[in-house]
Amino acid sequence: MGEFLINNVALVALFLASGVMLVWPELSKLVGAGGEQLGTLEATRLMNQGTSLVLDVRDAAEFTAGHLPRSRNIPAADLEGRIEEIRKYKEKPVLVIGSGARAGAASRILKKAGFTTAYTLKGGLAAWQQAGLPVEK
Repeated sequence: MGEFLINNVALVALFLASGVMLVWPELSKLVGAGGEQLGTLEATRLMNQGTSLVLDVRDAAEFTAGHLPRSRNIPAADLEGRIEEIRKYKEKPVLVIGSGARAGAASRILKKAGFTTAYTLKGGLAAWQQAGLPVEK
């Protein structure tokens, strides 16, 4: 068995890599996202209900360059210290906008602070723009 592994290192590496690629989408949902992800259609529906908070956790310069309509900017690095500013949305849906890592971290902070429903926008602002949806500056 050891001789087979040595003689077929590339084959074994390919086998392992393909296995990781098969389970990666599920692992990233559990670990990276920090909550449920919504596509642009579901996010639009949520926003049209009028009771949700659209929370952009990108830095101020990114937010100024373009953001979703009616969104509020609190950079991810500042969120824990500014959680009181959005406390009134604790029982309402929150749609978090940012890169995958920042949005996931922000979503986990919200959950830890007792927010009942935090979603992340799948694909972030790029997906929103690609769908031809409006962006404010």
